Amino acid sequence: MKLNNTKTEKRARIKRRIRSKVSGTAARPRLSVYKSNKNIYAQLIDDVKNVTIVAASDVKEKKGTKKERAALVGKNIANSAIALKINEVVFDRNGFNYTGRIKLLADSAREAGLKF
Repeated sequence: MKLNNTKTEKRARIKRRIRSKVSGTAARPRLSVYKSNKNIYAQLIDDVKNVTIVAASDVKEKKGTKKERAALVGKNIANSAIALKINEVVFDRNGFNYTGRIKLLADSAREAGLKF
């Protein structure tokens, strides 16, 4: 048994546990969120067809703090989804804790009209 778990191994284990319960369909796609030290990414995924429907990130955005950019990404992904007549999604935090930038992205997506 391995006693020293690294941060990425621990997140991968949590991610596998989440993904065993969460799956997206065409009617209710999965909102998958990934954050790096610099940027945050979000995409709507149809797991039945294995297709990314909409994606958004803050890579090109240079103004504002990381938290402000995370809220902007949440707003952008929600507006893109609503334009495609997608109102409900399943949230996948991808093994990250539901605090900070992940929570801000989710809250701003909810404010823009997505339901999850």
